[in-house]
Amino acid sequence: MPQLAFEIGFLNQIGKLPKPVLREVFDAWEKFGRLTTEQLFRDPGLNLEALKRALDPRIRTIRLGQMWRGVVLAPKTGDTFMLLRVMPHDKAIAWAIKQKASINAVTRAVEIRDAATLEELAPAYEQIAPAPEQRLFAKVSDTELEALGIDAETRRAVRILTNQEQLEVFAPFFPQDQREVLEYLAAGFSVEEVWQYVVTQNRQSTSEPAHDQDFETAIRNTHTRIALVSAPDELREILGKPFDAWRIFLHPSQHKIAYRPSYSGPAQVRGGPGTGKTVVALHRVKHLLEYLREGERILLTTYTKALVHALKTGLAALVPEEESRGLVDISTVDAFAGRVVAAAGGAARRPISGKDEGLLWVEAAKATGFPGTGQFLAQEYKHVILAQNLTSLEEYAAAERHGRGTKIAQSLKPQVWAAVREFHRRLDDGGRRTYLQTCDEAARLLAERGPAYRHIVVDEAQDLHPAQWRLLRAAVPARPDDLFIAGDPHQRIYDSRVSLKALGISVAGRSTKMRKNYRSTHEILRWSTSLLVGRPIAQLEDENRSETLLGYRSALHGDGPELHAAASDDTEMAALVARVRRWLDSGVLPGEIGVSSRFNATCDAAVAHLKAAGIPAVRLNADGSGEADAVQVGTMHSFKGLEFRCVAVVGAHESALPFQRAITPVEVDRLQHEADLMAERCLLFVACTRARDGLYVSWAGKPSTFLAEAGLL
Repeated sequence: MPQLAFEIGFLNQIGKLPKPVLREVFDAWEKFGRLTTEQLFRDPGLNLEALKRALDPRIRTIRLGQMWRGVVLAPKTGDTFMLLRVMPHDKAIAWAIKQKASINAVTRAVEIRDAATLEELAPAYEQIAPAPEQRLFAKVSDTELEALGIDAETRRAVRILTNQEQLEVFAPFFPQDQREVLEYLAAGFSVEEVWQYVVTQNRQSTSEPAHDQDFETAIRNTHTRIALVSAPDELREILGKPFDAWRIFLHPSQHKIAYRPSYSGPAQVRGGPGTGKTVVALHRVKHLLEYLREGERILLTTYTKALVHALKTGLAALVPEEESRGLVDISTVDAFAGRVVAAAGGAARRPISGKDEGLLWVEAAKATGFPGTGQFLAQEYKHVILAQNLTSLEEYAAAERHGRGTKIAQSLKPQVWAAVREFHRRLDDGGRRTYLQTCDEAARLLAERGPAYRHIVVDEAQDLHPAQWRLLRAAVPARPDDLFIAGDPHQRIYDSRVSLKALGISVAGRSTKMRKNYRSTHEILRWSTSLLVGRPIAQLEDENRSETLLGYRSALHGDGPELHAAASDDTEMAALVARVRRWLDSGVLPGEIGVSSRFNATCDAAVAHLKAAGIPAVRLNADGSGEADAVQVGTMHSFKGLEFRCVAVVGAHESALPFQRAITPVEVDRLQHEADLMAERCLLFVACTRARDGLYVSWAGKPSTFLAEAGLL
């Protein structure tokens, strides 16, 4: 029987289409499964129409109600059709007649290109092109391009291009697999690297020879971009909750990581925002559950309560609660540490807030006569003493101080140690403990009594402190599949520095980097990454090596970010209300919109203005939850790990980003000053990359210096 498959271009449209149109799509899908191919072509309601002036006769349209049409690939042979786009009638016809379908000779996947637009663009760019040896792909031969799946039609356009900016103009109209190859080559990757990172990921694992007209087989093999839905309930879920449903969708390259039968030791997956690290981590938990033995458990852990809430929601969508209950614990590392210490029967101690801890360090400095600041002592304690688990003055005197930009004389180290002891005494007297102290104590307890879990899966790993890593290492036996680690150093927004290698957690040979963003449009991604490009960021596994965003890209295209400069705070809030109203009018649901700012006060003002305008809006709870049918408003820190169809970043002025009170003065510690500035940049980067389809950034007065430095104004 015939079947209607769905191409990723349509899947990315779902959340934007009116519900009556989605019902028409469902009815059409059912009709494809009920009628014969001959009946489909004759059905007057479906109207599987051939188009005049179409470049490819296989591209047709179907009727979806009175005013909408679906663009369909209808191969000459075979029973599998493919829905490419859904648009208003005239737009659908105009788009459809420009498209051409083909089968990639190397990946064996179905490809769709806007052949008419490419033909229109080429002559103008050819006229201004310099000599061939000065063009973008001059160093890559036709033979090499062909081996990577670049066909003759695409090569004709490619040979015209002079720079990456021109490639970005042409890219939306190229076939997707070929576009990715070209973007990698333009980013500086070698032909061999492009084959490894792109072609082998998209290439179908079959020994059958590729046939350039066998669309039936090609459609069924194009798993990276085409969904074959077999059950009505599955399609209803996708059409009814598209944004949620595709948050846990696993692409083939991710599937290889998540469902690898076993890793011989700790494994790591890293990549920028939207590359699917959390999705992979959740699927890894699902895989590990299938092999648990009696009495074994899994810890799924992360940094904040908000992220815990997101992990619980994600795992519930993958694994029925009755299958994971009692087998998977989901909590922050700090909460796990608290449970370990409490179970040991020690005296209960209250965790101390960051503000109170800072005051205690000031008091400890004064009480011991330390000539430096309390801030210096707090950072020395965190980044040297706790990070290296130093337990005596002798160990501290001999320890290296990597990452510290202020030298300290050996003669002053006894005074530092005296201040540390005074700090501990004051904590004890008040019955308090820092979170990292609790982790340190829990690690020692587990080292004595033995591991608590068989597997540990870590999300947002870049923000964990060495003391927290020591706890996790002690909580699981050093065996195959012990630690599965997902993180991105570019999203490090808390003041933690770690080298897994230095902590004895080796991921050598078991580390995978994901470069493809599945969340944000190319335009949003390119704008956001400009905030960090060219700035060295230490890797998670080895702090002496730098991470890079080279090759990080998105296959999705849409509108670029919208910037708004306001004269005052009130006019900025009025503009925010107008922007949110336009999103709502376009069909975006309130719960699919996020509003983020550096400060709580700005968030409160945003909620007040939105509510006054009759728009439902709520502050995100500490656990990351909120009313599903209201605009979600929260600080940039609380937005970490979340995603929305549309995001407004407000209050991005020069006094907020960077926030000077969060920056260590240069005279206290030069390297810490630089690290704090980078954390503030990463914070803005994280907030902007929560957006899927729309990003709006505003400020009152002068904009953040980060925007100017990145050339984004």
